[in-house]
Amino acid sequence: MSRVKLQRFAHNAERADIVEPGKPTYEQLGGRWQQEFFHNENPITLEMGCGKGDYTVGLAARYPERNFLGLDIKGDRIWIGSTRAEELGLTNVGFVRTRAETLLHHFAPGELSEIWVTFPDPRPRDRDIKRRLTSPRFLNLYQQVLRPGGLVHLKTDNEPLFDFTLETVQQRPGATVLAHTKDLYATPELLPHAEDIQTHYERRFRAEGIPIKYVQFTLT
Repeated sequence: MSRVKLQRFAHNAERADIVEPGKPTYEQLGGRWQQEFFHNENPITLEMGCGKGDYTVGLAARYPERNFLGLDIKGDRIWIGSTRAEELGLTNVGFVRTRAETLLHHFAPGELSEIWVTFPDPRPRDRDIKRRLTSPRFLNLYQQVLRPGGLVHLKTDNEPLFDFTLETVQQRPGATVLAHTKDLYATPELLPHAEDIQTHYERRFRAEGIPIKYVQFTLT
């Protein structure tokens, strides 16, 4: 492991805005995030696979009246998001270092108001369908931790993943697709719903001329 990563992991261990294995708060905050982590009653939005936290921090800066959490397994990436949040003086943002499939270990039923899935690995092989963050397996998890009517958003450059997600949600009993487009920036009426905050990947894809796809839906 590189020296830089070791330094970042040491910083993460000392930061109150990062929940990770080895800390007493790990897997102990389900149902108590508002009271014990954010110390307010504001609604919570979670970004799955937040990477460097561009979207999580961007949303937190834009909406100080809401709480935001980024979830990712990569501690060195989370360090970047945490550092940026600290630089901006944000107190409504935090990070959880864990695997996506352990969602129920960290959140109580109905605890989240929204979930964002931003530019996830599309997992193109058929044998990896269950690992896609919009597969039925993960939609089942989202439905449990979201409040009734809570929103799920997907932004991706990958058309097969977009098509898969749209079809999966449309076939799911009780789910409702509220908005979708294969070219978000050519559909300006959806930008207020999709947010114009851009991740590193989104900026790169747009520079390459790749259209950004977007889906918004509820699961109940």
